[in-house]
Amino acid sequence: MPAKVFLTQSQKDNLQKALKESDRSQLTQKILMLLLINDDKTYQEISGFWGCSS
Repeated sequence: MPAKVFLTQSQKDNLQKALKESDRSQLTQKILMLLLINDDKTYQEISGFWGCSS
């Protein structure tokens, strides 16, 4: 079951800015996961996107 939207617009904007500016792959992955969960993607959809297990 996907999580309900939990990020404010300001938090989402800050994460998107950090995503654009980051050169660290682990940070990029974590930010993307937070944004995908916030956009009501399921853990199965996210794991399929990354090619890993949920």
